[in-house]
Amino acid sequence: MAVVRGMFTFVFIVELILGHVGNGFIALVNCLDWVKRRKISSVDYILTALAISRIGLLWSVVLNLFIFVLYPARGTTENKQGITFFFWIVTNHFSIWLATILSLYYFLKVANFPNSIFHYLKERVKSILLGTLFLSILSLCLNFLLINATLDESKRNSSYEYISRNFTDFLLTFTVYLSMPYIVSLVTFLLLIFSLWKHHQTMYHHGHGDRDASTIAHVRALQMVVAFLLLYSIFILTLVVQFWGSDSLKTYPGILFCPAVAMVFPSGHSWVLVLGNSKLRRASQSVLQQLWCRLRLTPKTLESPRP
Repeated sequence: MAVVRGMFTFVFIVELILGHVGNGFIALVNCLDWVKRRKISSVDYILTALAISRIGLLWSVVLNLFIFVLYPARGTTENKQGITFFFWIVTNHFSIWLATILSLYYFLKVANFPNSIFHYLKERVKSILLGTLFLSILSLCLNFLLINATLDESKRNSSYEYISRNFTDFLLTFTVYLSMPYIVSLVTFLLLIFSLWKHHQTMYHHGHGDRDASTIAHVRALQMVVAFLLLYSIFILTLVVQFWGSDSLKTYPGILFCPAVAMVFPSGHSWVLVLGNSKLRRASQSVLQQLWCRLRLTPKTLESPRP
């Protein structure tokens, strides 16, 4: 038991460090570039906001574990429960929806369909992204109204059958709420595949090669969307297991298991974004080269001079 507990704790700490380093690196590089160039692109703005929301999400997980798991006797008051739960919902919401908006941005920028409606949407990328963000904020407000209504009804009717049924309805609604960005990203993934297939058909009929710039852009966009879908699927499954899990998940190792697996999404996806973005990838390579040079020079500087 002690070995399992130590393993989950170690994995959790490593993911926490990697998540802060990765998301902090994204935000720092884009902010420095913004200050230097006096302007910021749409994708950099999305990445920066996404990185900040991910850092907040990581801290919300740490706060929940600290208050309700490690030191439950010090702070399980109703106010603290509401604040930490509110913080987690807000940061988790923007973490998911900003990543979904990023997938939508890749789709509108890369895909190409001979359709007047699609070209109309392609020319208004910023408006579509802002509209999607506004709708996500509206869904967040509706989600809070649902949570408050559920809690108020549970306080008025304290019977076990009613609380169990009300909690089940809340979980089903919360699952639907989480599935909305997943469906949007899945649709963009399927449309990107269809766009790539149509592009290959056009290139084949014209006798061109299959490694042109558009094909490479399609493949990179698909890689980013697929990575998001896979990591987000793990995140959703972890929440389902945590809510519907057995009594074994209520032990200390079991409680750490779900957050350790769920944190793969905000921590691991940040490094996927770094590797998938050319500017961030070059910046990371430059930092690694400087660190490597410093590590190679450090032993020489520590050597004492010979007489």
